[in-house]
Amino acid sequence: MPHISLPEGLPGISSGFAFRPETAKPMRELAHVLLHGPSTLTAGERELIATFVSSKNDCYFCQTSHGAAATAHLGNDSEVVEQVKHDFLQAKVSDKLKALLVIAGQVQEGGKNVSTESVEKARLQGATDLEIHDTVLIAAAFCMYNRYVDGLATWQPRDPAMYASMGEHLATHGYLTPSTRSVLEVAK
Repeated sequence: MPHISLPEGLPGISSGFAFRPETAKPMRELAHVLLHGPSTLTAGERELIATFVSSKNDCYFCQTSHGAAATAHLGNDSEVVEQVKHDFLQAKVSDKLKALLVIAGQVQEGGKNVSTESVEKARLQGATDLEIHDTVLIAAAFCMYNRYVDGLATWQPRDPAMYASMGEHLATHGYLTPSTRSVLEVAK
């Protein structure tokens, strides 16, 4: 049961966005730039960073929806998503992404936990300053998104088909247009 009167039937962050559209717009735009916009990191890699941080924050809605988006970007390889959530150092991802996930995990624990050593290790694996910047910002933004979703006690359904549909929508269309219609159709 949400802590405030949110629109019924909208899962996770969608209900907060519908409650306050004027704050939803910049939050959607930020997610779109970070996860769907042009980057030297693939959209799948960026979704894995978001999924990893959301998993560490124990935000079911975000880790599941962004895990589904990562799965869609990665050719429906959900095994990699699960590996990243549970033991990213053993996951079938690049050494550069592993080094960036170390940084993302440090951000999740607290911004001041990011060490010069972890940044240097990421650089040695080929990470650029822009990739390091975006990793830090994705991790920081997802700490906010996770706390927004969980702090309002939003409805977080457990239907895997709903999340798969949402993930496909996010992978295909990005974050500027809500996937509410497709989510509601699956949830019924």
